[in-house]
Amino acid sequence: MSPLPEGVSPLLINGEVRHTDAAFPSVNPATEQVVGWASDASAADMDQAIAAARTAFDTTGWATDHALRVRCVRQLHAALQRHREELRELTIDEVGAPRSLTRMAQLDMPIDDLAWVADHAENYAWDRDMGESTSMGIRSFRRIHREPIGVVGAITPWNFPHQLNLAKIGAGLAAGNTVVLKPAPDSPLCATALIGLITDETDLPPGVVNIVTGTDHELGAILSRDPRVDMVSFTGSTATGRSVMREASDSLKRVFLELGGKSACIVLDDIGEGLPLACMYTAVAVLTHAGQGCALTTRLIVPRDRYQEAVALVAETMAANPPGDPHDRRTFCGPIISERQRDRVEGYLRLALTEGGDFATGGGRPDRDKGFWIEPTVITGLSNEARTAREEIFGPVLVVIPHDGDDDAVRIANDSPYGLSGAVHGGDVPRARAVAARLRTGTVSVNGGIWFGPDMPFGGYKSSGLGREMGTLGFEEYLETKSVGEAL
Repeated sequence: MSPLPEGVSPLLINGEVRHTDAAFPSVNPATEQVVGWASDASAADMDQAIAAARTAFDTTGWATDHALRVRCVRQLHAALQRHREELRELTIDEVGAPRSLTRMAQLDMPIDDLAWVADHAENYAWDRDMGESTSMGIRSFRRIHREPIGVVGAITPWNFPHQLNLAKIGAGLAAGNTVVLKPAPDSPLCATALIGLITDETDLPPGVVNIVTGTDHELGAILSRDPRVDMVSFTGSTATGRSVMREASDSLKRVFLELGGKSACIVLDDIGEGLPLACMYTAVAVLTHAGQGCALTTRLIVPRDRYQEAVALVAETMAANPPGDPHDRRTFCGPIISERQRDRVEGYLRLALTEGGDFATGGGRPDRDKGFWIEPTVITGLSNEARTAREEIFGPVLVVIPHDGDDDAVRIANDSPYGLSGAVHGGDVPRARAVAARLRTGTVSVNGGIWFGPDMPFGGYKSSGLGREMGTLGFEEYLETKSVGEAL
């Protein structure tokens, strides 16, 4: 067996920092250079992590000690703040996230949001007085008690690792659960960077948080199947989400799924002189992190008589923002995460042409020697029935589709297996609000409004998932409900 590289990031199991006999590289998608190495866990490692989480939940006071939990989440928040700049450079290198986005959902916002989670847990009404009642001849005092589910298996993707890792760990811990985190193999170091902070800078007891990295897809399946795990919180593709749900069904565990999207931005025919701004919003959304976001609006539905104008506007914005060095503060569109994902996006671009589409801009790779890059691309000439318009591409690709009025626009937007997000732009706000109300999606932006925040629930309809993350509803995903009656 070849010796392991130096500096391999470890696993965290039962409070112990462990290394495995195998490791795998994390590659910078902008340069193809190795950022670092992560321990490649086995099924036995995952089994031990689940056992540690189960023991910590069943045999310690973690589940009932609200003050300890709040203190630990605040300690983790403070530790992340102290190490924010180190994490920023790691995120840029490992994920290809542009520096500008690390000031938002790629790093700063998820760190800051932990403070909201701690405050929420501290002030949460764990017991609700339901008053007295007489039923079946017995007078009783009744209350509703909320308590943690138990062991949470958290499975996260690579595109926004800090947002997703911390949303699941933060809410899961604050609610009183123990957690086993299995991050994506494309961004393991963003997860393992938490290990030293947890062990050295918080009072989190052994086994409460376990972090297991690895390339074997079976690791996630083990978390989903194992009866010692009470809940699986998964963010990723719809196809994998279905697998998670199937694996979890035998033990009937709680499943939270935040899955894919093919969200639509509707521009109403009363937009008037606001069309350039609406098109800019949509183009910037698709440029964000090279289109590698599940809630980005990648279908632009515009009035038919302004179709060519809208195409020209979004093409101009996207062509003026080519993918660039993510370390550059001016870059907004970075690389695709991997060669495999770049090849997948290119497959959809070829498909668009065979389906009868055309490129108003982009459609290929920029001239670069290294890295995984795709030009920001605007596709025209397709109906909503085309696969390119219906399937999640996860690249900087926008499909522009004409509509013939509000009803037609809503029909096109809702004619999707997904229902994660959406947007409406119009001149008359009540009319735009009414159209937004008809969209079958979990989140909607009206005239550029921002719905994202730690107190706002995030999730989707249909094949975009089950349940909500963040906000009170997201916190309560990690709780059970117990109804109690005491005879008087």
